[in-house]
Amino acid sequence: MSQERRYSFEFFPTKTEAGHEKLMEVARQLATYNPDFFSCTYGAGGSTRDRTVNTVLQLDGDVKVPTAPHLSCVGDSKAELRELLNLYKNAGIKRIVALRGDLPSGMGMASGELRYANELVEFIRTETGDHFHIEIAAYPEMHPQARNFEDDIANFVRKAKAGADSAITQYFFNAESYFYFVERVQKLGVDIPVVPGIMPITNYSKLARFSDACGAEIPRWVRKQLEAYGDDADSIRVFGEQVITEMCERLLQGGAPGLHFYSMNLAGPSLAIWNNLDLKR
Repeated sequence: MSQERRYSFEFFPTKTEAGHEKLMEVARQLATYNPDFFSCTYGAGGSTRDRTVNTVLQLDGDVKVPTAPHLSCVGDSKAELRELLNLYKNAGIKRIVALRGDLPSGMGMASGELRYANELVEFIRTETGDHFHIEIAAYPEMHPQARNFEDDIANFVRKAKAGADSAITQYFFNAESYFYFVERVQKLGVDIPVVPGIMPITNYSKLARFSDACGAEIPRWVRKQLEAYGDDADSIRVFGEQVITEMCERLLQGGAPGLHFYSMNLAGPSLAIWNNLDLKR
């Protein structure tokens, strides 16, 4: 893999045609910045999976930015995963984000034949060799379902050594947590690039809910300042942009191999940070 830094944007498939058209408009705008790739989130089973596939193929084929589908093993059989891998391979997709995933609502305790992300990575390698560049997830502040930080580090090392090429982190707001995580896994023999996931701050109440659910810690000083702004959306946007831009500067200065923006299907918030950083492409 190139040693140059890489920059990417993540989308989620929409439930309506109007939402999908907006997503494509945003993608075309972001494409003019020449990102290395897009990624698209995934839900196992039925229409959610179909929306992911359709979005991935359109982003890759029509918008013409290499697109990495998320693929999770929970809820899908090996046969279903094999079918998806063959579909993507035949469509010329070259990158996959391999995740354990969460059960879609309504699926109860059902689960697929593969239980963990390292098993999915191994399965992709067995089925497709080196065709796909495999991304895995990293949690600098610990996966919310992990028993403890040491277990989570061990889980990451296990899936990295199963055949991953690089990793994308859950978003965070403390650069030191990222650097500590990278230092820990490198000492355990993992030297794949770990790219920070970046979440722009635009709406405090939504951000607080997301963060509480996924285990991303909002520093107290950031939380208190956002709370103080109340419903003042402009002040939240300006402050959030400053906080995230300064964190990204620290990450890049400290050697991070790129940035992966959680776009939330919007162009403006991610591009504001991109332009502040003057990421020439």
